[in-house]
Formats: sequence, structure tokens, C-alpha cells
Amino acid sequence: MQFDNKTIRKIMKKYKEDFEALEEYDKTHELLFQRKRIDITLSVGTINKLKKLKEKTGKPVSVLIEEKLKNV
Repeated sequence: MQFDNKTIRKIMKKYKEDFEALEEYDKTHELLFQRKRIDITLSVGTINKLKKLKEKTGKPVSVLIEEKLKNV
């Protein structure tokens, strides 16, 4: 099946994020939506704030951190 340039541009525009994710996977062999466990060191005060926020919102700490970093 062959596509004309107009159809190719339309597909590329519609699925731009998917193509970018695949391109990133080709470079890093990691998908952007994959999750990884890491160890970090935080102050006791920060940990307590995160726990309170977790109880208040009902969201896991990892989700709270990811949401905050999306805006950076």
C-alpha cells in the first residue's frame, strides 16, 4: 500500500506523540511511559509532607511527584 505525501503528513500529525515515543525508544531502548524504581534520599520533613499530601489526595507519592514535575 502506498500513501501520497498529504496522507503521510496527516498520519504524522495525528500520531505525532506516538512517533516521537518510538523515536525515543530507538535511541534509549526505554519507553517514556515505563516506570522504574529508584532510591532517593529526602529529608524527614519532606517525607512527612509527602505522606500528608498522599493521605489528603489519596494519590501515591510517585504520582504526586510526577504530576509536580510535569509542570517544570
